[in-house]
Amino acid sequence: MQSEIIVDVSFNQTRVAVLEDKELVEIYIEREDSQSIVGNIYKGVVENILPGMDAAFVNIGREKNAFLYLGDVNRLEFGDTDEYYEIKTNPLALRCGQEIVVQVIKEAYDQKGPRVTTNITLPGRYLVLLPNTEYVGVSKRIESEEERLRLKEIACRLKPEGMGLIVRTAAEGKSEEILKSELEFLKNMWKKIRQKSCQSAPVLLYKDYDLVFKAVRDMFTNQVDRFVINDRKKYNKIIEFLSSYAPSLKSKVEYFNLATNIFEYFQIEQKLAKALSKRVWLKSGGYIVIDETEALTVIDVNTGKYVGKTDVAETILKTNLEAAQEIARQLRLRDIGGIIIIDFIDMKNPEHQKIVLDALKEALKRDKTKTVVVDITPLGLVEMTRKKVRQRLSCVMQSSCPYCEGTGKILSPESVAFKVLKEIEWYCKNKVEDKFFVEMNTKVCEILRKGEIDRIKELEQKYKKKIYVKASSNIHINKFTICPVKDEDHYMALCGWLCEGDEVLAFVEEEDRFNPKNAIGYVNQNKIEFDNASDLIGKYIYAKVEKVYGTLSKGKILDVYEVDKEDVKEF
Repeated sequence: MQSEIIVDVSFNQTRVAVLEDKELVEIYIEREDSQSIVGNIYKGVVENILPGMDAAFVNIGREKNAFLYLGDVNRLEFGDTDEYYEIKTNPLALRCGQEIVVQVIKEAYDQKGPRVTTNITLPGRYLVLLPNTEYVGVSKRIESEEERLRLKEIACRLKPEGMGLIVRTAAEGKSEEILKSELEFLKNMWKKIRQKSCQSAPVLLYKDYDLVFKAVRDMFTNQVDRFVINDRKKYNKIIEFLSSYAPSLKSKVEYFNLATNIFEYFQIEQKLAKALSKRVWLKSGGYIVIDETEALTVIDVNTGKYVGKTDVAETILKTNLEAAQEIARQLRLRDIGGIIIIDFIDMKNPEHQKIVLDALKEALKRDKTKTVVVDITPLGLVEMTRKKVRQRLSCVMQSSCPYCEGTGKILSPESVAFKVLKEIEWYCKNKVEDKFFVEMNTKVCEILRKGEIDRIKELEQKYKKKIYVKASSNIHINKFTICPVKDEDHYMALCGWLCEGDEVLAFVEEEDRFNPKNAIGYVNQNKIEFDNASDLIGKYIYAKVEKVYGTLSKGKILDVYEVDKEDVKEF
């Protein structure tokens, strides 16, 4: 499998894409105004204790207080065992105003603040130092039992007293001297953090690397074929870093200096756009639908265009197997966490169910984030969980629609037209002004023009008011405005210049002097030319603006009205 890391540094934003066999499997985005704080270490102040939730809120100097679960409180943070036992059995032993050193393990999410722990970890390229925990572990991704045993023996020899070590995947094949050198670096880093912790809280004690160097430290291993970046300064720093820690990887780093978008060049932009789509097509013609909610994510599998070649059971099995691979990729790419429910196509054969479940588990092994696949329920649903660390890709790149508020649906033109009529009636009843200007979307205006124009006339006659309607394609279909008209100048200001897509009522006054078959109509000071309309001079035309050339526009006739000019002279 070919593995590549592509880094785009531009416009106060850094993006890191991970490709496997040219397919986008992971994307990380960091903006200067909202850099990740996961991994940062703070000295904070306990502000609130919630005994009923076994939790505390800690002020770390951020906009929102951090959430500290009592299970994440390390006994070494408080000294002896008795005090720790008191904290676990009586959360109020964590006093309000108490200063405490914590590390961020989850980003702030929706309305929740960041989650923190007192179990500090200091990651290096090959080792992770655990200053408050006596533990030795080796990455499970190192498959060779002989190599795992060798590394564990080295870690046991190097482990500082009272501290712990985790050997990372990148340490595979590295000598004891290299690991010892990095351990000294991590110990010095912890020493500086402890010295800085004498300052008054809240204060930042340690800031983790930016996204580029996190990618180099955590993702750039011997299994990666190349690392491409488009920023010369960061390229030089990466080469300098690797010269000390991994000289063998220097040849895999490339500087991208073409005068084009690096993500466009590697066809990542197109793949990124698809990663935000609700529906994902499979190569066979089937598809999956991903619905993300606050509590859980539901994924539905469908055969779509795929009809198979032999029998229905084989068709379903092939679609489900292909979906299992794609689901594992989409979970990594979209960074979906929490509870996940997968509705595979129903399989009657228990053997087929096991094949699909095993395929999903195997595909998820490439995911660095912890996942747990439970089983297939009696209803045929697969339940699984994936650890939440960062915000989902959809939260980073998208925001809730201000019109549908995340439902994915908006009001129909008919519903909005009814609301417009009710609002007009309220204005006629409750406002002293006798003229009103209403602006709405062209589709809503079309409903009113075809079915409810008599209703507007009734309101005008009943309340002795004048209602001027303007349709515009630039207004969202669920939005409309109604305001009183003070005088003709005010009306002119409200109407403004015409735009393509506007629907207006124009009075046809004269022939086009350049083409006598055509006619010229007027809306305020705007001229509109109509083809083959010379016989409509002296009438009102309801028209759609197709082209705009300054004060002259080209219009398409939608309807003709026999109206007294005095009744609508302000149009």
